[in-house]
Amino acid sequence: MLLSRSKNGRHRPAPAAETELLAPDNDLDNYLAALAPEADVETTATGRRFGNAEVHQLRLSLIANEQLRELAAQRQTSPMALAQEWVMQRLDWEFRQQAH
Repeated sequence: MLLSRSKNGRHRPAPAAETELLAPDNDLDNYLAALAPEADVETTATGRRFGNAEVHQLRLSLIANEQLRELAAQRQTSPMALAQEWVMQRLDWEFRQQAH
């Protein structure tokens, strides 16, 4: 039973119309569950894994963040995609330097 607060601060049962508005939308939940694969390994629920990749946070100064946003907009991509591309390029370059 849902409770709502009256003007004097005491709890009272919520009106039926309010109860109906707060009821969960099981149809939407069922629809989304049907669309989801059985074993969904691509999740960021823990903030750590996405498929076979690992999630890392990147903190930038306000100026660097604005520069990244501007460059990404010029290249019609997202700041995250641009930063990821740069990191992957740099990792490739670093490992090539070690091979020499």
